[in-house]
Amino acid sequence: MINLDDFYKVMCAMVPLYFAMFVAYGSVKWWKIFSPEQCSGINRFVAVFAVPVLSFHFISQNNPYKMDLKFILADTLSKLIVLLLLSIWAIFLNGGLDWLITLFSVATLPNTLVMGIPLLRAMYGDFTESLMVQLVVLQCIIWYTLLLFLFEYRAATLLIRDQFPGPTAASISKFEIDGDVISLDGRDPLRTESEIDANGRIRVRIRRSTSTAPDSTLSSSIGITPRPSNLSGAEIYSINTPGPPPEVAFGNADVTFGYRSTSPHLSGYASSDAYSLQPTPRRSNFNELDTIMGTTANTPVWVRSPAGGRILRPHSPAISGLKMVWDSPGKCQGVGQRQDGKDVGGEKDISFRIKTEEEDLKLNKTASNQEMPGALVLVRLILIMVGRKLSRNPNTYSSILGLLWSLISFRWDVGMPSLIKSSIKIISDAGLGMAMFSLGLFMALQPRIIACGAKMAVLGMLIRFVSGPTLMSAASVAVGLRGVQLRTAIVQAALPQGIVPFVFAREYGLHPDILSTGVIFGMLVSLPVTLLYYIFLGL
Repeated sequence: MINLDDFYKVMCAMVPLYFAMFVAYGSVKWWKIFSPEQCSGINRFVAVFAVPVLSFHFISQNNPYKMDLKFILADTLSKLIVLLLLSIWAIFLNGGLDWLITLFSVATLPNTLVMGIPLLRAMYGDFTESLMVQLVVLQCIIWYTLLLFLFEYRAATLLIRDQFPGPTAASISKFEIDGDVISLDGRDPLRTESEIDANGRIRVRIRRSTSTAPDSTLSSSIGITPRPSNLSGAEIYSINTPGPPPEVAFGNADVTFGYRSTSPHLSGYASSDAYSLQPTPRRSNFNELDTIMGTTANTPVWVRSPAGGRILRPHSPAISGLKMVWDSPGKCQGVGQRQDGKDVGGEKDISFRIKTEEEDLKLNKTASNQEMPGALVLVRLILIMVGRKLSRNPNTYSSILGLLWSLISFRWDVGMPSLIKSSIKIISDAGLGMAMFSLGLFMALQPRIIACGAKMAVLGMLIRFVSGPTLMSAASVAVGLRGVQLRTAIVQAALPQGIVPFVFAREYGLHPDILSTGVIFGMLVSLPVTLLYYIFLGL
C-alpha cells in the first residue's frame, strides 16, 4: 500500500526535474531571456557533453556481471512482440515500413535515462537504478542501432526507387560511397553515378552533390529567395514556406537526390547527436517536407516522368500546379501558373508543365514494379551508413566506453582514479537538470505542443502509456517476473517518449510531428500517468 511518505519521496525526485523544464520554458516563452541561437548552444552542450557523460557515469558504475537476466529478457521479449506484430501488419495488411518504424518507436522506446532512473529509484529503491542502466545499455547498443538500421533502409529504398525505377535496380552489384557521405537521410543532397560492366551489372557511386543551391534564374522565376540561417551561416531557401525547398542541381548525367530532411545541419555532429533537439527560430522545425510538398507521405522530391525526365514538386500557397520536368540535362518543358493567373517559366532554359493524371497512373505502375538490388548489396550499403552515423554520435562512445570500463572495473576490482572520477562527476551531476532544461527550451520554441493533431496525439498517448505497459506486463509475467521487479518493469514502460526516436524521425523526415508530440505532451502527462500506475500497482 502506498502511503504519504512514499508519495512525497517520488515527488521529491520528480519535481526538481520538471522545475528545470518549466524554468527553461518560461525563460524563452515569457521572459525572453534566451534567443533561439542561445538555445541551440545550450542544447549543443547537452547533446555533446552532458548526456554522454551522464550515460558513461551510470553505465560505468553498474556491475555487468550481476545483470538481471529475467528483467532484460522481459524487456527484449516485449519489444520483439511489438516488432513481430507490426511486421505482420506492414507486410500482410499493407501497413507499410513508415508506420512500422514510427509505431515501434512510440510503443517501445521510453526516456529511460533522464526520467526512468530518478523516478524508479524514488518509487522502488536504489536497486532499480541498476535495472534502468541495463535497459539504457540495451537501448543505446541494440535498439537505437536497429532503429537507425530501419531508417537507413527506408532512405536507401527511396534513393533506389528514385534513381533506378523499375527492374533496373535489380542489376546493381555494388554501391561505392564517398567518405564524406555520412547518411542517406537527405540532409545533404546526394547524387549517384553509375557504370555498367561487361556482364551488364551496375556499379553505383553515391556522393554529395556539388551544387546544393537553386540556380539563380530558376530562383528568380519562381520566387525562391535566399535568407541567412540563424543557426549555421548556411543559406536556407524557401518557396513561401517556413522550411527549405528541394535542392536543384544542374549537371549532366548526375542527378541530385532531392528529398530533404527537416532541418539544416548545425555542425559536423548535428545530424547524429542522439539527444540533440536543435531548436530553431522558424515557425516549426519538423514536418517541413510535408509543408513544401503538400503531402503526408514524406516522399522524395524527385520522381521519374514517363518521358525519362524527373519531376520536381514544389508546393506553395502562391504557385499552383507547378512541376519541373527534366527531359534532358539543363532543360525542362511545360508551364505552371500562379494563383494570381500569371505564368512562370517561359522561354528560358527552365520551363514548366503540369503532370497529367495519366502520367500519375504510369508512375504508380512503375513504383509497383520496382525491384531492389540483391540482399547482400543492400545490407552492405545500410551497414556502412549505420556505422558512419554511429561513429559521429558521442553517445555511442560513452556507452561503449562505460560498458568496457565496468567490465574491467568489476572483473579485477579496479577503481577509477579520483582525478578522472571527479571530473566526470561534475558534468554528470548537471546532466539530468540540463537535459530537462533543454527539453523546456525545445517546448518553448515549438508553435504547438500537440503538433500532429488531437486524434493522432490521443492515439500516440494510448500506445505509449497503455499498449506499451500492457505488452511489457504480459512479457514480464511470461518470463517469471514477480513482485517489485514486475512493478518496476510496468512503470518503466509507461515513461514518456524517448528523445532519440524523435531526433531520428526529424532527421529522416518520417512523422516527426507525432514523435515531437510524444516528447512534449508525453512529458507533461507522464507524471500523473506514472503516479497512477504506481498507486494502482501498490494496492
